[in-house]
Amino acid sequence: MDRRLCLITGASAGIGAEFARQYAALGWDVALTARREDRLTSLADDIRETHGVHAICIVQDLARANSADKIITALSEQGRHVDALVNNAGYGLPGTFFNTSWKSQAEFLRVLYTAPIELAHKVLPGMADRGYGRIINVASLAGYAPGSNGHTLYASVKAGLIKFSESLNAECDAFEGADIHCTALCPGFTYSEFHDVNGTREQMKSMSKRMWMDAAPVVKAGIDAVNRGQPVVVPGLVNKGLATLTRLMPEPVGRAIMRRQSRTIRRQD
Repeated sequence: MDRRLCLITGASAGIGAEFARQYAALGWDVALTARREDRLTSLADDIRETHGVHAICIVQDLARANSADKIITALSEQGRHVDALVNNAGYGLPGTFFNTSWKSQAEFLRVLYTAPIELAHKVLPGMADRGYGRIINVASLAGYAPGSNGHTLYASVKAGLIKFSESLNAECDAFEGADIHCTALCPGFTYSEFHDVNGTREQMKSMSKRMWMDAAPVVKAGIDAVNRGQPVVVPGLVNKGLATLTRLMPEPVGRAIMRRQSRTIRRQD
């Protein structure tokens, strides 16, 4: 195929589905992977009809150890390679670290951290050979904030994705003559199914509407940033302000604020 292909994980809804729509609108073919086949099929049909590009559905659970290989193999069998990778799959694990099972924590780490890094590792050599590639890791504003009570690993993982993206982008800059970039996209509160899945929708209703963004401008910020070679982007003026504040604020003050906020924005049961 002459068109480039973008692989998007967690593509069945929210930010992932919006990435699929925006890359398709730019004339890219898209490969959509998630666990919910019906959602993927519906989105793929809509993309084909609206944009006239190819949309490939790959039903896969990133919590499984061999999921990355299966995704890459499925594309190879169709004669396709990955020109852009959007590591978007994720969720919040409600409850505290000690009242959830290690199986749940291990799967969380796999989906949100290990699998994205593995996929990047597997697609990067081909990008280097072709001299072109884009990798967007959907991190979070939480990666800048002090750790909170509840969702204990979430901020840790997102902070790790930010640092990984910065380092990988620096490595990509060393590929002489290549146009390869990696960006960590760090949204704040974004309208999606995220809070329904982790059971915090009621808590989120108390948040000011000024704190929220639609998925479309968040995704556009990520695509624009990776095309510029920007290693980290925080979309939205409010989120940019919060990210700056967390870096300037004394750490004990930040931790005290997060302790108070945890009671209203985190499920701790």
